[in-house]
Amino acid sequence: MLCAANKIEVDVVPDAPKTRSQGSGERTRATSPPTAPAATRTAAQAAELALDEQTARSLRAHLPEVAESVIAAIIEEVPSYSAPFQGRMGRVIEQAVRTSLDSFLDAASAASGAREGEETSIGVGVQAAEQLGRAEARAGRPVDALLSAYRVGARVSWREVSRMAVAQGAEAATLGRFAEVVFTYIDELSAASVAGHNAETHTAERARIVNLDRLVRSLLVGAPETRLVEAAQLARWTPARTLTVVLVAGERALNTAAMLDPRTLSLGEDLPPVRGLPAPDRVAALLVPDAGGRARGALLDLLSGRDAVVGPAVPWTEADRSYARAVRAAVLPRESGTVLDTDAHLAQIVLAADPETLADLRESALAPFADLTEGSAERLAETLRAWLLLQGRRELVAEALHVHPQTVRYRMGQVRELLGDRLQDPDAVLELVLALSARPS
Repeated sequence: MLCAANKIEVDVVPDAPKTRSQGSGERTRATSPPTAPAATRTAAQAAELALDEQTARSLRAHLPEVAESVIAAIIEEVPSYSAPFQGRMGRVIEQAVRTSLDSFLDAASAASGAREGEETSIGVGVQAAEQLGRAEARAGRPVDALLSAYRVGARVSWREVSRMAVAQGAEAATLGRFAEVVFTYIDELSAASVAGHNAETHTAERARIVNLDRLVRSLLVGAPETRLVEAAQLARWTPARTLTVVLVAGERALNTAAMLDPRTLSLGEDLPPVRGLPAPDRVAALLVPDAGGRARGALLDLLSGRDAVVGPAVPWTEADRSYARAVRAAVLPRESGTVLDTDAHLAQIVLAADPETLADLRESALAPFADLTEGSAERLAETLRAWLLLQGRRELVAEALHVHPQTVRYRMGQVRELLGDRLQDPDAVLELVLALSARPS
């Protein structure tokens, strides 16, 4: 029987009202107030035993050795508790077992009896069982181990106490009722611990979801590193070496995330804006850990066939850079169902970063073509672009444009007449290359 009344010094934090951490580094936890001890079935059954004071006193004298036997059996039979029950924790639980047994003897003694409105030891024990279930959830242990420990404790306690009761001349009927009380108590302790474990698990998971959301938003807006480290601790997220932001359609976010590293962070709504651009709409951001270098190819393969934009891999505290580049690249034209790798489209992203300035540059650099017909201007611009990129090699330009080399010669003659000495000016040539690399809006 593994539950202590509230006078035992156990590592269980009492329930507190819901609070919000204000940068203190403490984990946010919402809990319900403790339930007032009820008049349990155990208390009612124990009161009917009416053990005489001599028997109760004799049993009490042997409680330390019973508690030691219970602890030894739990350590041996419940592997999950072999380490936690060593040292101070073992002493605490041993005292808890003695207190639980003592509460039985109080309730079962003919001289005992709680006054109306007074807390019974058994009722307080059930409340403490709920707190123990919460503590196990906070320690990350499943409730199954605790329930196993209860069963082992009940069996060993009953074996030892019944042996002593028989030595004191207890009647068989009394022993039978006592056994019923013991196992009724274990049922109530188990139910209370399960309820406490479930409540704490749900509370902790809700808090973690909130903290993960805050972490992702802080990452995407470029919060200071100290704040990011604190947010990661609150969310219980182990930082990766790098993060790669992937933008996908909102309705595909869950299915896509399921294919990726389990540590992947996600934000599916109200994405923050990037400077100079509106906030992405109907898009989710996935922050994929450690997908740089050779791992990037595997990530691109996993995303194949999906509409996705993949930002660069950056140090995890600089995830806002990956996000900003992915958002800027999302405006580039691409076919449906394709993955846009920003690492492969850096020049296009640069050109698309300031569309208004680029439009002004294009208009200025290509001003000499303004008086031509649209078809003529387009053909000459296309020829000049190929000429500049292929460093004036006429045969290669002709091959790229699928025309005769003489056609290239003729067109470039027209271009020289329009541009004059500008083709000899490096700054003018740079402006022409940039202007011709951009597609008109």
